[in-house]
Amino acid sequence: MSEQPAPSPAPASLAGAPSFGAGESRLPGNPLPAEIASALKRDGAGLVAAIVQQFDTNEVLMLGWMDDEALYRTMTTGRVTFYSRSRQEYWRKGDTSGHVQWVKSVALDCDGDALLVRVDQVGAACHTGTRTCFDGRALDVVAGPAN
Repeated sequence: MSEQPAPSPAPASLAGAPSFGAGESRLPGNPLPAEIASALKRDGAGLVAAIVQQFDTNEVLMLGWMDDEALYRTMTTGRVTFYSRSRQEYWRKGDTSGHVQWVKSVALDCDGDALLVRVDQVGAACHTGTRTCFDGRALDVVAGPAN
């Protein structure tokens, strides 16, 4: 994984967005509740991997990257927002393609270095037009035993 510069600061609040519980503490300059922000283990660019999964079939759709602001937007708007490492900007899935990801839940893994974002995917998840970013891309492997 290549190291990217830290994302530019973004607005910490969104007009009309629901807020987290009243009285939750925040770290200075961070939109997330302190408990969530301190649990995240970010890479050198301040990002965390976000695995996106279809909520009702458990189909793995794609992998994207989020910083604290992208996670905050995802958790408070009902739509998935990522941080583009190549464009150095935020992007909300579906804004140009119409292939929206409606958030159903977000979970942090046991190490704090990955997110599982369960969504209701509308249309293709992959920018190539396939349902998932993994369709037709299987590698040959030696499979281990079932037990």
